[in-house]
Amino acid sequence: MDFTEYINAELLILVPVLYFVGMGLKKAAWFKDTMIPAILGCCGVVLSLLWVLATSTLIGWQDGVLAAFTAIVQGILCAGASVYINQIAKQATKDD
Repeated sequence: MDFTEYINAELLILVPVLYFVGMGLKKAAWFKDTMIPAILGCCGVVLSLLWVLATSTLIGWQDGVLAAFTAIVQGILCAGASVYINQIAKQATKDD
């Protein structure tokens, strides 16, 4: 799958960043593993929103809604890609 068809090229850096955030959360004994995908999704949306706001000129409310939509979609896609990469790594090292 070519992620560049769906994720903005500038935001592809979020995939490894979120992967490492997830690995850090996994090592935290106090943090539930089941919450990692949700936290990565939230982090992805926030970081995407920062990028969208920094690179866009918002003139009206429609621009704001489009910026929010873009940030949500891109953040979720980046978080999903990072979780997907983690699962591929787990399955590659898993004994059958």
